[in-house]
Parts: sequence; structure tokens; C-alpha cells
Amino acid sequence: MDRKGKTTISAVLAAVAALLLAVAPASAAEFYGLLPARDLSPFGFLRLDMRPAAGKLVSPGKWSFETEFATQNTWAMSRGVQDYLTDLEKSGRRPLGEAELAAIRDLPGENYLVDLETTTVDVTLNYQFTRNLSGYLITSAVSYDKSYLDGAVERFHDAFSLSSYGRPAIARGGVNLIYDLKSGSYASLGSAPVSGGVLDPTIGLRYSNIRLGRNWRLSLDGAMKVAVSGERELLSTGRSDYGLQAAVQWYGRRQAFYANASAVYYSGGEFMLEDSRQIVPTLVVGYEYALTPNTNLNIQGYASTSVYSRQDTNLDELLAEKYQLTAGFRHRRDDVVISFGITENVQNINNTPDIGVQFGLSWVPGSR
Repeated sequence: MDRKGKTTISAVLAAVAALLLAVAPASAAEFYGLLPARDLSPFGFLRLDMRPAAGKLVSPGKWSFETEFATQNTWAMSRGVQDYLTDLEKSGRRPLGEAELAAIRDLPGENYLVDLETTTVDVTLNYQFTRNLSGYLITSAVSYDKSYLDGAVERFHDAFSLSSYGRPAIARGGVNLIYDLKSGSYASLGSAPVSGGVLDPTIGLRYSNIRLGRNWRLSLDGAMKVAVSGERELLSTGRSDYGLQAAVQWYGRRQAFYANASAVYYSGGEFMLEDSRQIVPTLVVGYEYALTPNTNLNIQGYASTSVYSRQDTNLDELLAEKYQLTAGFRHRRDDVVISFGITENVQNINNTPDIGVQFGLSWVPGSR
């Protein structure tokens, strides 16, 4: 999506936010915290990504359960590949074959293409040890089999007269991974090397609800992504990661503001490039508005540094920071909370998914 499209989306979101401020809920509001959106980019997807702290806490000695389904569509490439595909689309769609692969590899400089869609399922089990201390276990699985969003993304680009970025040159519904960077070459045409599988689990501890004033709260947590089965292509780096996070919340009558800052010790991996061990900082800021006593709206931004350095690649597309914007809502009925969100990449479009859609279902008994 080009900058014209980003400007249009930003203007719409600003207008919606202004409208919401004029609407009051029927009774006192309750807040659920940030949407549990994480980095779904294939450029760092397998590393530990700290999850936003929950806004609702259960009573000590109780369990809560969350599940999140997320689908993301990535179309990312170097400038040379984009120009090549844009010219190629004039002759219609085709599955990428050996001829196209050879042409891309003959392009000058470093080049890559990632045409990929993933569907992930995250299941989180939380236990409240004390009023402030809780623990959690996250188990996840991913599928690389199907692509559902290719057509929707292209229709969106057409509707707003945005660049096609060469999408119409390639048959829809496939997985194409082509790159030949400093670490060597790789090619997967039409399908992923694996159809999917179970990802590394994450365990963590969180100390919540530290009062900083009348309306301010602080949460601290630490987590570890545990490599349980060694390196598995597109499923695990085979290395454990560690992270710390501090989250600040401000609660008003109808609205809440959030800021989460985290640092993850990333032990490295080998997807696309052999990236080195490093500290990866991430910032998530968000706003929550109580539309009704049971329905809240969220908008939040995500920013993180790239896991690559100049030692890995000279491509600015892969070295740039990652920015994502998520908008969605939550609705509560008794002890069940339903959530929905849409994530869009912003500013740097060749290192994050074009679009992501998530649906969540949580069971939070006796929350406070």
C-alpha cells in the first residue's frame, strides 16, 4: 500500500476517533486492555514477542483462558523484484516457475520476494497466584496452506487507485519465497516447505496493578520462548528467547491509554538470513474507548526494530523499523469476551504484512 492509501486510512481513523469521543456509554465503563496483537511478520515471526498486559484480572486462585486466531497476508520484495513483476503483470497471471526464478536471480544487487499468508492460533492459559501476581502459558500453531486475502488486498488497492506492486503477475493462493542474499539462496515456488505445525511455547510471570496515582497503573512481566524440539523450518529457530516488559495504563471514565515497552533477547535464527543474537526493543501504544458497558473499541500502534543488520544485508527494506496499526473492538457477555481486530502495515511496507485479521475468544470468570 502506498503513502496515499496510508494517508486515507489515517484520516478515516482520526474521524472515527473524534466521533467516538462524543458518545457516552450507558453506565460505568470497564476496560480490557490492548488487543493481544503480536508481530505476524515473517521477518522475525518466530522470535519471542511480548504480549500486551491484560486489563482484566481474575480473583486469586482462579484460571482464565484466551484464544486468538490471526491471518496475515505478506507481499514484500526488493525494489528490483517489484519493477520486474510490475512489468510482467502486463502479460497476465502465472505461477512462478524456473524462468521467473532465473530472471529474478539475474537482477543486479540483492533481491527477495516473500509472497506468504499464515494463519496462527494462540492459546493462553493464565493463573492468578495472588492479587497482583499471575503466570501464563502460551501455546501456538501455524498453517501455511491456504491464502484467503490475496483477492481482497488487490480489490482494496484497485478501489483506492493504489499501486498493485506486481501482485497481478502471480497466481493467487500460492506461497512464493525467493531470495538470494548474503547468506545464500533459497527458493520455494507455489507452496511452503512445510504446511504448518506447532510453534515454540511461551511461559511468563506478570506483576500487575501497581498503583502510580489515582488513575495510573503499572505492570511488569518477564517471559521465555522455549525451544523444545530443536530447529524446525518455518516453525522454530531452535533457540530460546527471553524478554522483559513494563506496561503503563491510565484509566478515565470512558477511555484508557496504554503504553507497553519491552526488550527481548533474541537468540537469532535462519529464516531468510542468518541473523545474529541481539536485543530487540518494541513499543506498543494504544487507546481504548468504552462505547457501551459491554463493548469497547481499540486502536493501537506497534513499533519494533528489524532483526537484521548491515552484516546481514544492505537492503534498506529489511533494515527499516517495523510499524503496524491495529483497530478493533471487544464485546463482553457474562464471563466471555469476544474480540476482533484488523492490522495494517504503515510507512515501511516491505518488511511487515499488508494486512492481518484477528479474532479472539476469552473466558475470564469473576474478573475484577
